[in-house]
Amino acid sequence: MDTEETQRRQQRRLQTLTDRAEITDLLDRYLRSLDDGVLDEEWAAAFHTEDVTAEMPIGTVHGRAALLARVRQGMALFDRTVHLGTNNVIEIDGSRATARGAQLSTHVLADGSADVFISAGHTDTELVRTPDGWRISATSLHVVWTQGPPPHLPTELTSAPPSSHP
Repeated sequence: MDTEETQRRQQRRLQTLTDRAEITDLLDRYLRSLDDGVLDEEWAAAFHTEDVTAEMPIGTVHGRAALLARVRQGMALFDRTVHLGTNNVIEIDGSRATARGAQLSTHVLADGSADVFISAGHTDTELVRTPDGWRISATSLHVVWTQGPPPHLPTELTSAPPSSHP
């Protein structure tokens, strides 16, 4: 194998490793940001494309503004949360990628009861490389099991299943 071909292969490997690290960091920072609770336009732009689609137990939304509003509604149901994500399998194809990972989320209800609601499942995420780095273009949270009393859903979210979780 010639030197140029070896260098091209090494560059592709390095790009793949860099992309995986950046995507993993984005997904980790996203879950941590839910617990930090600073959910504003800057937050939404740091993680999502303008035309993002998100499928959550509290409904499916299209567009960054709609996602921001829905996540705010969902997170307002809880006093405190801890979101853990792991085991992401990332597939990269040029400027597009997919990731599937496990998610365990613990929520202290905001209804004054201090009850704890836990949900677990997996996320399927589509990402695109933008001039500002990798961003989530579509995501779907699939809850497999829950434990504890779910939050009482406000009227605007009652079309969603009672095991709500953003």
